[in-house]
Amino acid sequence: MKVKRPIFWDSFNFISLLLLPFSLITIIFNFFKSFSTKKYFKIKTICVGNIYLGGTGKTPLVLKINDMLKYNFKTVLIKKKYIDQIDEQNILSKYGNLICLSFRDIALRIAERKNYQLAILDDGLQDKSLNYNISIACFNSAELVGNGLVLPAGPLRERIANILDYDVAFLNGERSNIRFEKTLKRLNPNLKIFRAKYFPKNLKSFKFKDNFLVFSGIGNPLEFEQTLKKYKFKIKKIITFPDHYKYKNSDINNIKNLAKSNKLKIITTEKDYNRLSNLQKKNIQFLKIELKIEKEKEFRNYLVKKL
Repeated sequence: MKVKRPIFWDSFNFISLLLLPFSLITIIFNFFKSFSTKKYFKIKTICVGNIYLGGTGKTPLVLKINDMLKYNFKTVLIKKKYIDQIDEQNILSKYGNLICLSFRDIALRIAERKNYQLAILDDGLQDKSLNYNISIACFNSAELVGNGLVLPAGPLRERIANILDYDVAFLNGERSNIRFEKTLKRLNPNLKIFRAKYFPKNLKSFKFKDNFLVFSGIGNPLEFEQTLKKYKFKIKKIITFPDHYKYKNSDINNIKNLAKSNKLKIITTEKDYNRLSNLQKKNIQFLKIELKIEKEKEFRNYLVKKL
């Protein structure tokens, strides 16, 4: 979805108040979806999704889980096909076996026919027609639930109370929020809560004496910028675009001209880099990150035991 997160999603205000009637439509729609007939599968399934719209670290977590379990199971990654999410599809296919179709249930049936043992789905918590063995809801540790309202008055795809339907919550990012964790446990006493942080994997490819221009078109650019600052990148200019933005040559040329005139190196995310043409990629570097999970052994044991 090509959208920049509206500022009014951060707090309850006049705009969110005006949009509340439309949020009621979303809530009613989700209510009726909850009565969908469930489809069951022989293949084991883990669905990694979110309640907050975009930028919660679900794709890095999918890759991490795949890396953790690929020696226990013959794994496959499932992603619903969206034209504007080629970047995520490319990253998933780079690091794992990917089936990407317009319908998740068909993708799962194909995975079964190919004798895969475990399907890890990137997104799909709101697809109430599918039964998952394990469902994981990701949150950005800085944004959490924003103003707590459902789309379009707020950033939530469904009410936070629906955390009751899920097995695990992941808080991804630098901040910790014990109060929020207690709220989640109050809503779902059986919920397992884990934390993870983003760590760069290719720091040696950068010269830290350089000054940088940062650009990105992701769900939560602030988290990317905070990661760069944590590792002492000298950021002089920041340019943000909507999530999954398809860069035009004029966009990249403007970025390169601005960087050249200010004697800056250019850095972006791996997702953004994957959306660029070979010509556009010239003189642009990307930061390759992975999630490091606190209590990773405990999380892995939980997955294996529940599967």
